[in-house]
Amino acid sequence: MPQSTKSAVLQQVRSGALLRGLGLASAGMRMGARLGSYSLESLFAFGNQRQERRQRMLTEQARLLADELGRLKGSVMKVGQLLALYGEQFHLPEEAVDALRTLQADSPPLAWSALEPVLRAELGETRLTELEVDPEPLAAASLGQVHRARRRIDGRTLCIKIQYPGVAEAIDSDLDTMGLLLMFSQMLPTGFDSRELLGEIRGMLHQEVDYRLELAAVQQFRELLAGDNRFRVPEPFPEYSSQRVLTLSYEPGLPVESPDVQALDQSRRNRLSEAALDLFLREFFEWGLVQTDPHFGNYRVQLGPTPDQDRLVLLDFGAVRHFSDAFLRAYYEMVRGAFWKDKERVRQAAVALNFLPESATASTADNLAEMCFLVVEPFEAAGDEGPGRAWRTADGAYRWGASDLPKRVALAASKASLSLSFRVPPKEFLFLHRKLGGVFVFLAELDAELDARPLLRRYMGEPRR
Repeated sequence: MPQSTKSAVLQQVRSGALLRGLGLASAGMRMGARLGSYSLESLFAFGNQRQERRQRMLTEQARLLADELGRLKGSVMKVGQLLALYGEQFHLPEEAVDALRTLQADSPPLAWSALEPVLRAELGETRLTELEVDPEPLAAASLGQVHRARRRIDGRTLCIKIQYPGVAEAIDSDLDTMGLLLMFSQMLPTGFDSRELLGEIRGMLHQEVDYRLELAAVQQFRELLAGDNRFRVPEPFPEYSSQRVLTLSYEPGLPVESPDVQALDQSRRNRLSEAALDLFLREFFEWGLVQTDPHFGNYRVQLGPTPDQDRLVLLDFGAVRHFSDAFLRAYYEMVRGAFWKDKERVRQAAVALNFLPESATASTADNLAEMCFLVVEPFEAAGDEGPGRAWRTADGAYRWGASDLPKRVALAASKASLSLSFRVPPKEFLFLHRKLGGVFVFLAELDAELDARPLLRRYMGEPRR
């Protein structure tokens, strides 16, 4: 969950479809005015001048959208965060993506006077008197914010996540309105159908606003990671939790991007990086249970007295997703085909996943396979020839911070999707690939130098003969 900043405090969150709709309509009117102005200007502009004006217009649209979504919170803010995450793939200018990223890094907190009634209604007076809650938030996000608390009976420090009032009830109407606004803003690429994106977000949000599900996920991950001293999962407190309140133990730690973490020597950063990557692979290949929100605010680093006692603290489990056995079997085959550079194996898996029809041309299947080969570049053998070799150290470790792999994958994906045979990927891909991209960025932030092949190799079986 992102850290709270010195942003202006919101006195209330607009609730109810009408008030929230009016907020989005207001943003839409302002964006429409900007779009009209741009259209008139473009009549008298040519070449680079027209492109520059379009970029300026998109940046202004993104700023207007970010300002309004930050005030509304809830599901619409989550859409803005995803637009920031996928900005490059949507071909938004860098300035527009930076504007939308403020929704992750600078979310304005809600005043305690507006949030405290939620806590009182959910826990009741008796439970609430057992706690001393700090009205100053530790962190503010799209669906709720976190406050530190002290349990009076023993002085135990807790973290209480309290859901913003009205955001759960507004999900469906918010997303219906947001779909129209995105279409009207012209921020998304031509031909992009936002309905699939918004439909998946809708299902995810209905899950995330039930904090009882997150409580169960925290308990499950504590059991799965018990005894693994590379990780710390907070202790849940069901007696202080409900559908809209989640209480966990307070786990101190440093942000991944903090100077103290960045200043760690290479071996310590590599160890943290290996832990993060290994966790993702275990989630996917062993448990079929993936925490799909890769935001840096969902992780902290606890530095131990010795390097082998450094730990990653896992903070947010609202976006944990289960994947069906049928989807996993087909996806595992696609990864194995990519790992062993087997184009036919990739093609068969793509057909099973409904990426491609059986009748897809050889060139279409080849483009998709080449994209998959790129994705597994960090897991290639150290001596392999190819573009990945440029990003390896002398002893074969992949330099995650130096690599431009995400840009190359985005270009390959664009090339693959140009084919008329290429189908929209299954909806499970959206959040799974969000996590995969987030893991890469996490390792890049730590400037990891890591030979990752052994981590993936144990799940890859043997090449086909």
